[in-house]
Amino acid sequence: MYQEERLIGIMEFLQVHHRVSIENICELFDISRDTARRDIIKLEEQGHILRTRGGAILPTLSRTIANYNERLHDQATTDSKRAIGQLAASLLHDGDYLLLDASTTVQSAAEQIRTKDHVVVTNSIDIASILNQKENIAVHLLGGMLHPEHRFIYGARALSNLRDYHVHKLLLGTCAITEDGITDPYEEEGYITKEMMRRSDQVILLADHTKFGKKHFHRISGLDRIDILITDREPDDAMKETLLKHQIDIMIAKGDTD
Repeated sequence: MYQEERLIGIMEFLQVHHRVSIENICELFDISRDTARRDIIKLEEQGHILRTRGGAILPTLSRTIANYNERLHDQATTDSKRAIGQLAASLLHDGDYLLLDASTTVQSAAEQIRTKDHVVVTNSIDIASILNQKENIAVHLLGGMLHPEHRFIYGARALSNLRDYHVHKLLLGTCAITEDGITDPYEEEGYITKEMMRRSDQVILLADHTKFGKKHFHRISGLDRIDILITDREPDDAMKETLLKHQIDIMIAKGDTD
């Protein structure tokens, strides 16, 4: 067996078991310990794994995310985002005061709002533009610095603006959710998200199945701050148990998803 084939096999094993030992690799592919070590070194050089004493693990932190436009037009999750956004929009009532963060799934919800007389605060220039074209919605766009790649507004001025508001509902997206809570790769956006959660009576988290099990650098909050989770698939048993322990209402969006 060629090394490239073994490397694929090792990664498939890690996806299931999350950890692999030198002994595992030797038994799986009938190779020597020296060859198994060389395979692990190669995978680490490629950035796929972290070497540990006697084996390897998958990195627990996701290093990067695609830019806003790539995420917005990701065909693998387009239907899921639309279904999640439609369900989120259905939870709104005429006259609700709202906070909307700058995620692509929340943008999908914004596109599908059919209720009226909302006052909306957002740090997304795209969501502000979408809502500006709808009747009977007043839009407050936070001031501050604009992130050129991910199109969110952040910084001290944005945080100061946020502290002047209080709303009924927050529609919040996330890049990563585990049993420990939600995380974000960018501290700047994380501070805005934390303040949004403080300024809302109800926090509605929008997350498709690809966000589960991922963890990023900056912790936003534990699951205890979330009231409703809207996703496209049932979480696994351990995650579902943790969500229910925190009394989170899990809503499954039905659309053109698996």
